[in-house]
Amino acid sequence: MHRPEHPVALPLLEREPELAAAAHAVGALCGARPSGGLLVYRGAAGLGKTALLSEVLRMATGRCAVWSARGGETVTSVPFHVVRQLLQPALTASGPDGQVPTDDGLVGGLVDGPVDARELLGEWYEIVGPALGVATPCGQHADPQGVRDGLDALVERLTEAHGPLVLIIDDAQWADLETLAWLASFAERPAGGLPVLVVLAYRTEEAVGETERYLTMLGAAARLLVSLRALTSDATAGLTRAALGEHADDPFCREVWAVTGGNAYETVELLAKVRDSGLEPVEHSAGELRALGASARGKGLIARLEELGTATTRFAWAAAILGTDISLDLAISLAGMSHEEAAECAERLRAARILVGVDPMEFVHPLIAGAVYRAIPSGVRTAMHGLAAWAVSRSGRGAAAAAPHLLEVHPDGDAELVGQLREAAAEHLAVGAPDAARRCLERALAEPPSGAVRAHVLYELGRATLLTSPATTVGHLRAALDTQQLDDAQRVDVVFHLSQALTHNNQTGEAAQVVAAEVARTEEGPARMRLRAAHFLWEGVQAVEDDGPGRSRRLGRVAAGLTGRDNTERILLMLRAFDGTARGESAEENVQIGERALVDGGLAPGTGWTDTSWGFEPPALLGLSYAFADQLDRAESLFTEALRAFEISGWSGGHLAFAHALVGYLRRRRGDLADAEAYLRESLRLADRVGDGLPMHWDAASMLIDTLLARGHVDEAREAAERYAFAPPYSSSIVIPDAPCVRGRLLLALGRTKEAVDELESVGRALTARGRHNIVMAPWACDLASALAEDDPGRAAQLAAYARDRAERFGTHTAIGIALCCAASLKEGRERAELLAQAVGHLESSPSRYELAFARVEYGIAAGFPAEVSCGLELAVKCGADGLAARARRALEAHSAPR
Repeated sequence: MHRPEHPVALPLLEREPELAAAAHAVGALCGARPSGGLLVYRGAAGLGKTALLSEVLRMATGRCAVWSARGGETVTSVPFHVVRQLLQPALTASGPDGQVPTDDGLVGGLVDGPVDARELLGEWYEIVGPALGVATPCGQHADPQGVRDGLDALVERLTEAHGPLVLIIDDAQWADLETLAWLASFAERPAGGLPVLVVLAYRTEEAVGETERYLTMLGAAARLLVSLRALTSDATAGLTRAALGEHADDPFCREVWAVTGGNAYETVELLAKVRDSGLEPVEHSAGELRALGASARGKGLIARLEELGTATTRFAWAAAILGTDISLDLAISLAGMSHEEAAECAERLRAARILVGVDPMEFVHPLIAGAVYRAIPSGVRTAMHGLAAWAVSRSGRGAAAAAPHLLEVHPDGDAELVGQLREAAAEHLAVGAPDAARRCLERALAEPPSGAVRAHVLYELGRATLLTSPATTVGHLRAALDTQQLDDAQRVDVVFHLSQALTHNNQTGEAAQVVAAEVARTEEGPARMRLRAAHFLWEGVQAVEDDGPGRSRRLGRVAAGLTGRDNTERILLMLRAFDGTARGESAEENVQIGERALVDGGLAPGTGWTDTSWGFEPPALLGLSYAFADQLDRAESLFTEALRAFEISGWSGGHLAFAHALVGYLRRRRGDLADAEAYLRESLRLADRVGDGLPMHWDAASMLIDTLLARGHVDEAREAAERYAFAPPYSSSIVIPDAPCVRGRLLLALGRTKEAVDELESVGRALTARGRHNIVMAPWACDLASALAEDDPGRAAQLAAYARDRAERFGTHTAIGIALCCAASLKEGRERAELLAQAVGHLESSPSRYELAFARVEYGIAAGFPAEVSCGLELAVKCGADGLAARARRALEAHSAPR
């Protein structure tokens, strides 16, 4: 928000409500109990938004830390441009007297000396530091959500260091999308959160596309959303007399209003020109106002600029091409003149109220900048952007800084430009700006690149959109394959990431087909083995497949002789361990297979959670194999490693959501139900930020509903099912625990027994046909036996026998204990009590405390042992199993009641 060096000091008229609201917001921010919020001013160009923001800045200066920034028409494609303006002052050395200078040279906030960016950012330094320009990117693609979370953390730490903050953004219609995405997510924080007041203004007519969507979101979240209107004739007369004197007569004032249409900027500029010209503000001079007014805008402004001379016009063009924060050296290079000549041109432009500042410089108003930029002849403008790209690159600022200019150059088959755009895209990805990378790569395709390079650009374009739009990734990666310009190793990478994107886009069956087709065309060797592993992966995680037993046999034969000598073998062993787990084969043998996939008890480099060669699915499947084998400590080690790895890497989107779900489900298996619920709700919260109806929602929702039912919170389970559309059609990928099984259990809890029976019968047929018999992962048989116990006891007994047989084959104490409880539920008297006693014996040796609590309560009731019920009650309370605890208390009350 730069100000003219010699402004016309005029009052803000007809803005009293807006100023009062701002004063109230600043007062609340700086009060005894600081509270922040969001103020949004919007309207057409020139209605005084900048003046309002300047007044807010004046209100806050000296009372709290204030930082400001401005969007720029020519730098909208520069990621994090505005947020860097806002927050970089907090990460640089302090200015005079310990004060931090803001972007516009104004002072905002006090600090106690130099600020160390690494110390301030802490664990977020490598995640958000590159986006802010204070750290070198680590090389891997940064997760945009992780960067936004890091910015949230930084702002929170700034409030701890400086107290309440005011963040002011002008011309938000030209803010980069990355900054707007952060502001929109920051505005959604709970009310009464951080003591931060965000104040922004934007032009309604310039806000389009994604920018308009974000600004609409911000307006919806604002405590004040104001649409500014033009000044009335009375207000214009007041401004005229304040600028020119009370002797300005009514006809003159009315003509000022007629010429400017009540536009505040044009009114101020016109009055400045009247004052400079010495024109008397009386009726007989009113006829000259239109000519004076025309010189402040459009063609009149350009004519006035041209009167300053060819060299000055060329320097103004260079400044307009560079946009905001105009470097004098770059402007000199672009204008092609000496330092002395440039200094003279800049001084003439300052005197003409076109530029302000020395180095860097700014246009006095964005309306002037836009008019000058659009006045540059089209061909000249394009050529100057090319020169600007060269000058920026030569200055050492990097390809990303040159990208806005590269994007404006006409396509011409320039291989060097394609290389620069690819380099810029890589820099954008490294700071968490995939949309900016996408724009660079799409422009590179338009150049166009040569055949072989085109394939690589398409691949890079697909990778750039993987985190934000799997569907877009699919299209680009298919196009890369269709070029037939990739070597064998490159094709394998593209096929794997294509199949991964299809899976993330809920097209798991198609993912398996794509890999199978590539396997068929690839000769024997490491590449084919990697593809076969990928094929087994996506086939195995399909919710439905044609020949599950056949696939399992093939996988078993391939994995039988593997020792884990390379990562492809290790992945195949992980898949084999999970396949055996899902089939209900010996848990002990599954663990032994899984052990061969590890190196010194941990994940090998290249197979870890954040390694992109294989993705996170194989280690997740291995961890689940440990969990169902009652090896919860081993599973916890893997899942907490996932959580830590994603957090350290700043992967705060779907990956972190999935990690929370895995940890939550592990807590469910341990019987820490309240803790499990907290993790699973956080998983869903994180997933919601990414989008709706994603595959990750299915796992977290299924785990949450299963946990809520264990807690006895049936209504909350129903609400979660409704919120996440937990009903057919199900995800194309498997869900843990099995989604139809959990829905059947929910229907039973809701008393909808017939629907539950239909659901459980259907899933039972599907799972047994596929050869999947793990009764803990997919507990359909036990729940169906319970549902049929009264109406079809024979069928119920068959199901209980099936569950017991499968549990004993699997061999874990948890599975056998659950199966014995199921069998006991169909018996009476001593036989029931004996089965439950056996269940307690097994579950005492298992890590599953909720299942043990359930068995103890039921055994105590069946055997008439109140002490056993009390033990079960105590354990149920520790687990957070409120429904089971209530049943135990009722049983104890009934036992102690007089007979």
